[in-house]
Amino acid sequence: MGVTGRKITAVRAYVASGGGGDYHDQKEEHWIVNQISTPMSIYPDYKKTRTSFGINALKTLVVEIESDNGEVGVGISTGGVPAAWIVMNHLDRFIVDQPVENIEQIWDQMYRSTMYYGRKGVVMNAISAVDLALWDLLGKIREEPVYAMIGGKVREEIPCYATGPRPDLAKEMGFIGGKLPLVFGPADGEEGLRKNLETAASMREKVGDDFWLMWDCWMSLDLPYAQKLMQKSDELGFKWIEECFNPDDYWAYRDLKKRASNNILVTGGEHEATRYGFRMLLEFCDLDIVQPDVGWCGGLTELIKIGNLAESYGKYVIPHGSGIYSYHYVVTKTNSPFAEYLVMSPKADEVVPQYYPLLEGEVIPVNGKVKLNDRPGFGVSLNNTSNLQLIHKD
Repeated sequence: MGVTGRKITAVRAYVASGGGGDYHDQKEEHWIVNQISTPMSIYPDYKKTRTSFGINALKTLVVEIESDNGEVGVGISTGGVPAAWIVMNHLDRFIVDQPVENIEQIWDQMYRSTMYYGRKGVVMNAISAVDLALWDLLGKIREEPVYAMIGGKVREEIPCYATGPRPDLAKEMGFIGGKLPLVFGPADGEEGLRKNLETAASMREKVGDDFWLMWDCWMSLDLPYAQKLMQKSDELGFKWIEECFNPDDYWAYRDLKKRASNNILVTGGEHEATRYGFRMLLEFCDLDIVQPDVGWCGGLTELIKIGNLAESYGKYVIPHGSGIYSYHYVVTKTNSPFAEYLVMSPKADEVVPQYYPLLEGEVIPVNGKVKLNDRPGFGVSLNNTSNLQLIHKD
């Protein structure tokens, strides 16, 4: 029996803690949870660590989808128990007993049926995890890698930049650039801005003029502060300034882009979802690069639509993080010429798998480049389900 006729027999949703899909769910010594400028930085009690305000509260969502021949697809996102409950008590009706190739219909039904309480956030994370598991399952049944099913490679290797506090180490590891987490935001005043710029100048001196440097501002700035940071960083040869504002403040993004020189790019979209949100970033804000997270924006099915829209505007699509799940997309698109690698080692001093310890078979950058193999689906499997909390249907 080929793909036609294969039916989905089961969906399972798990919650995991201690890293994995929720990469912020780390121990306190990890760079990713230490002081970084956030929307909560205006409150002193929630400034020193990101875990203090609960960035790790939801944990990882893992979805398995099984077909009638026993094959299993795996998708990962964040959202924990709330997202897993939605998968098992709402979305399951659109999944079980469906032909495995009906990915578009399943996505559309999940989206339409949750529109009255979803559209973004936890609900879209749940839909994304299901969608990734469906693509993984279809690839495994067809014995094809996902990239082959969505158009095939346009390059053999994907150059990557590294996100973390040590771009100087990223350069030594072969990456094309380093994106720094911004430490001080508007609540820290001119002194904080000065400290940010001192860090930027020091790092520029360490990596030289030709190595890319960028800022990750994580939704934490206002327009006056962002404009100052952008102007000074432009003088230091920074490549872009990323996600400066509340994701719903399209007007601030529009105004910052209008004030940018031709030398520095304005980017965003990590916390945006669906083609409708990205249409605003492209059409209204004119962002230079959009950065959807395939685990949050609606999955691969929606990422393809976002990417096609961006291509029509002549813009780059550089997905946020998401490791192997985004690499399969990036390798198929000419307007995704490089990818992001989140440096998940606690001191940002070595290359480790994005979803460790959840997945087996993850491909990671070697000398700053990713080369995909021809394993079916996304080429990964769950490492050990005994460490996962299975969420049952009510």
